Amino acid sequence: MLVKTFGCAIIGINAIIVTIEVNSDKGIQFFMVGLPDNSVKESHQRIIASFSNLGYKFPKKRITINMAPADIRKEGAAYDLPLAIGVMAVSEQVSVSLLDQYVIMGELSLDGNLNPIRGVLPMAIQAKKAGYKGIIVPKENALEAAVVDGIDVIGAENLTQVVDFLNGKTTIEPEHVDLDSLIQEDNYAFDFQDVKGQENIKRALEIAAAGSHNVLLIGSPGSGKTMLARRLPSILPPMTLAEALETTKIHSVAGLMGKNKTLLTTRPFRSPHHSISDAGLCGGGSFPQPGEISLANNGVLFLDEVPEIQRHTLEILRQPMEDREITISRAKMSVCFPANFMLVAAMNPCPCGYYNHPDRECVCKPGEVQKYLNKISGPLMDRIDLHVEVLPVPYNELSDTRRGEPSVEIRKRVIKARKIQELRFKEFPGIYANAQMTTKLLQRYCVLDQRSQEALRNAMQRLGLSARAYDRILKVARTIADLDDSENIQYGHLAEAINYRSLDRDNWGS
Repeated sequence: MLVKTFGCAIIGINAIIVTIEVNSDKGIQFFMVGLPDNSVKESHQRIIASFSNLGYKFPKKRITINMAPADIRKEGAAYDLPLAIGVMAVSEQVSVSLLDQYVIMGELSLDGNLNPIRGVLPMAIQAKKAGYKGIIVPKENALEAAVVDGIDVIGAENLTQVVDFLNGKTTIEPEHVDLDSLIQEDNYAFDFQDVKGQENIKRALEIAAAGSHNVLLIGSPGSGKTMLARRLPSILPPMTLAEALETTKIHSVAGLMGKNKTLLTTRPFRSPHHSISDAGLCGGGSFPQPGEISLANNGVLFLDEVPEIQRHTLEILRQPMEDREITISRAKMSVCFPANFMLVAAMNPCPCGYYNHPDRECVCKPGEVQKYLNKISGPLMDRIDLHVEVLPVPYNELSDTRRGEPSVEIRKRVIKARKIQELRFKEFPGIYANAQMTTKLLQRYCVLDQRSQEALRNAMQRLGLSARAYDRILKVARTIADLDDSENIQYGHLAEAINYRSLDRDNWGS
């Protein structure tokens, strides 16, 4: 007798349907083919134990299981449930009438309970695309899958519930989620109104958020670099449904969703330690998993103590920052992960930390400051639009009991500027913010008047700004003009943008 059940395999952040063929014949052997890994092969023992504890019978026949397509590696314990249902169907303990209507995935405990699994959201999306009526998953994953409209999501707590549902003995109501109630402005744990002073830094971060610009914060220890960076997501525009789904898929595949979670509607903030490895940052492994740059997709990637990160690890950022995706190639597969993040890097100005400090003297030897700065390569620095010096907050500002401007007010200005950019770039697919402008777009939308051209020429000559700073200044100036609701870049916009190129000055660190 031959029975088919259907599951899903995860490749990158997408899923494909896996057909599980279970055949019974004379004999007592058990075979599993179709490129299963060890954890899938071990499901044989988990299925036998759960059957025994729940009172079901494992057939005393020759069981052959094929997982198609056979050229795709199947991994993880999530195949326990479809394999168990297939074995029960071939031994006539489960009706086959509904098996072709549902995708079934879940990990079995030895007592028959279902444990949560990874990647449920992309599985539900693929099941809908493939035309299945529904998907059967562990109860703790049901809300996550329920964000996919137009498919029945059946959440079960144990194997018995699944068997009774398929046999028509019980009815399990599909889970439902109101997406309109999820996509809203969430409350963030950190707010700019708690920041004392640092008005120039808050202004720089507002510009960065408005134009999706990358930022480098450079200042002495305790000046507030990390505190300010943690508040950046609170002024970014709310995520759209498409962004929320994409971000949730990544975290679901990585196993970071947790129990009874639905949709991630808060922009992620990832802050890996400076000892992070190449694979930890970009993703990888024998079967590639998303790294920090993908987990920060549609959010903020904060790299503290950036000169302490291995140079070859930092260089990985160059291509994803340009393409907003990263491709990880292995011998048997190539996986593409989204990597559309805002980079916020923070560093001390020198090894001792007090170069350019208003009160404390730097004790670094001659040449050490420049050597320290050179740990960040020129090509990587070229992809950072704003260089902002963060100075310690004076006591009179630190002791001020008045609260600053709340993040919600800053966010309104950011959203207004982003809408201007969306309208400007509506004819250019893949471009939605000023930071992504190409050379042709710069020539079209960043035209300077005579006074501004002269000011930029003088700044490049007198301040010793490098050639790579030219495009970055124009992009930032365009964003400042958008915040002012100005059609053209004015002299004041350009002057402010020039001030955000501290590290391009020849006298810095010399």
